[in-house]
Amino acid sequence: MTTLQLIELRCPICDTRFKSQQVISTNSFGGKRTDFHERAAGTQPLPYLIHMCSRCGYSGAERDFTEEAEVSPGLREHVWNELAPQLSTTTVAGSEKYEAAAKVAEWQALDVRHVADLLLRAAWCCVDEADTEAERFFRRKAAWKFAEALDSFDGVAREERAVLTYLVGELWRRVGDMRQATEWFNRVPGEITDQSTQQWVVDAARQQRDCPREWFG
Repeated sequence: MTTLQLIELRCPICDTRFKSQQVISTNSFGGKRTDFHERAAGTQPLPYLIHMCSRCGYSGAERDFTEEAEVSPGLREHVWNELAPQLSTTTVAGSEKYEAAAKVAEWQALDVRHVADLLLRAAWCCVDEADTEAERFFRRKAAWKFAEALDSFDGVAREERAVLTYLVGELWRRVGDMRQATEWFNRVPGEITDQSTQQWVVDAARQQRDCPREWFG
């Protein structure tokens, strides 16, 4: 069960103080979906791990609302021009918060892998929101960003490349593009650095390529 707590944050863009909910504790079902989406009992914690300013739409984790948060003139301009006009007066969905946080991360020129992780979590939120079209949209964007990270020289640690290569394949499989999915699944064996600890990645890639199933531990 997920336990939430009300906290007060200060936006580094517009100096607005607002209340948001923070995750105190959560329990999982003990398994993950094949795209690593871990499910919790009761309230899902993902939407509460990212916060959004109620005035300008600036979004990020709790640390992004501390005094140490860096705000450049360019970032401030992007937020006011692109996030603030789209701010909803109704409850903001978790996927919308992650999408905004991903934009903020890009405007800050943060690591591509970080942006990809935020977009993946936006897709996971869409599953709970029952928004299939948006889920597919974010899965594609996440796949492109993870691929970009894998293509860069130091975007992904060597020991993590096999898992992320598998994940890109699984994201394409879930949006229905088996051609790209198969290409990425077939790359997994070549990214293995330790056969004894990473054989499960090879097995998962083969499974999802040849006879997909939904759950693995």
